[in-house]
Amino acid sequence: MKIRAYQPADEAVVIGLWEACGLVRPTNDPWKDIQRKLAVNPELFLVGEENGKIIGSVMVGYEGHRGWINYLAVDPSWQRRGYGRQLMAEAEKLLRARRCPKINLQVRNTNQAVIEFYQRIGYAIDEVTSLGRRLEQDGRKSSGTKVTR
Repeated sequence: MKIRAYQPADEAVVIGLWEACGLVRPTNDPWKDIQRKLAVNPELFLVGEENGKIIGSVMVGYEGHRGWINYLAVDPSWQRRGYGRQLMAEAEKLLRARRCPKINLQVRNTNQAVIEFYQRIGYAIDEVTSLGRRLEQDGRKSSGTKVTR
């Protein structure tokens, strides 16, 4: 797999990938999330290609204290072939280069398969409670169907 920086022309394909992987939620507008990421360290937003087709993505964050992983996705028809590991290895490489001491990520408690994936590649469940507060309401409504723009 070739891993490269996200480009604006990738938008529709990447959002379709996130939808196929069940990552899009009513509280997170994927278009807005992409624009937010492009405003802060856009070089840490990666896509993976196989034969010229985008099959994976990872959005990496670092604010000087912790690294964060968001939107790690591999097209369901390409999963279980090591592509998720490759994307995470590249994310870790970029964070190490920035002298990041620790990576955090969040997985929904109901997504046991993804929790097990991260455990297989060396991540452990931290005994913490994740809290959040939305400062900006994206206002998307979910109808259970594919998001279009």
